[in-house]
Amino acid sequence: MDRTDLIVETMLRRAKAGDEAAFAELYERFSGPIFRFAWQMSGSKNAAEDILQEVFLVLVQKLDFFDVQRASLSSYLYGIARNIVMRWLEQHRQEAAADADLEEQVARSKDGNPLMELTREELVKWVRKAILSLPETYREVVVLCELQELSYQEAASIIGCAVGTVRSRLHRARSLLVQKLHIIEGGSSEKTTGGISYELSAF
Repeated sequence: MDRTDLIVETMLRRAKAGDEAAFAELYERFSGPIFRFAWQMSGSKNAAEDILQEVFLVLVQKLDFFDVQRASLSSYLYGIARNIVMRWLEQHRQEAAADADLEEQVARSKDGNPLMELTREELVKWVRKAILSLPETYREVVVLCELQELSYQEAASIIGCAVGTVRSRLHRARSLLVQKLHIIEGGSSEKTTGGISYELSAF
């Protein structure tokens, strides 16, 4: 167990004993990544804020049952967030589909390659829409591995699948993003997708 894990374990032990300051420290440490995950998956800041609050409400309710020896708190929180996000997406599927209608916008472009003329801000918006238009199965691996920069092992633990499944889904997701962004001519698939996390650094 490394130093970070020891610090988290100590905060958890204090929080379980009723130390509100320790719980506040846990919230400060993990709320940012969980919020960004919820936002990147839903495309809605308001939804992400609600999901974040629900995640930590669940943590409060199940704090005494969480065993740090069985899973990291980070993976546990991502897992809770994933379940809540998937439920939100199911409830807002039609709305999300309308917001993520990227292909129709691309089809209306005069030159067929609109990204070449976009500013970085506009490019971030297009890439964000492209990610939101992915099926949830592919979207979550892009968010977890590309944007949140988690390892394949961590992503597999959160999703509840094999590491090989994460790899294959991420490969397919990258291919879909290249197709959606219409920038295949600019380079290989690997070159194109390598800048995804950079372009969405503010997302």
